[in-house]
Amino acid sequence: MRSLSRPLTLLPAGLVAWLALAACSPALNWREVRPDNTRLSLLLPCKPDKAEKIVPLGGQPTTLTLLGCDAAGATFAVAVADLGDPARAAPVLAQWQSLTLAHMKAGPVGTGAGTSQLLPLKLPGAAAQPAAVRVVAQGQRADGTAVSGQAAYFAQGSQVFQAVIYAKEITPEAAETYFSSLKFQ
Repeated sequence: MRSLSRPLTLLPAGLVAWLALAACSPALNWREVRPDNTRLSLLLPCKPDKAEKIVPLGGQPTTLTLLGCDAAGATFAVAVADLGDPARAAPVLAQWQSLTLAHMKAGPVGTGAGTSQLLPLKLPGAAAQPAAVRVVAQGQRADGTAVSGQAAYFAQGSQVFQAVIYAKEITPEAAETYFSSLKFQ
């Protein structure tokens, strides 16, 4: 990532990652990564940078850790926060989804405004409640250009996660490689 400072300022509204690549692209060098202090593993298409920031999740200051990288003009990212209480996961993940959609100027899921779609996400090892989900949306970047976004939201114990891709256009192959790689060890 060229600069994590700009995306980190938006973390309460959602993580940013930009992607417009096919999974088989030579620019994508998929590698397994594991966010620190979690059981999660996933594939990223480039060597990730790491950053941390204190953000208000569920109304409380919370350390959010981000791993992300740019590949062929695109960025992938995963964020994790430990809420300290599994009962806080559902409302925090719902808020995170809403803020992400608002930030990218996409309509909330199920409202008919903008284009947002909620899909189930099978993720063995993730908490059953709240259920793991994947949000697919079309919106705008801060500069007004079109952006496609896909984000997975899930929890395990008191940890909440967001794995995202943002790009002008997201290829099905890259999205499938990224989201199907999410697993708990």
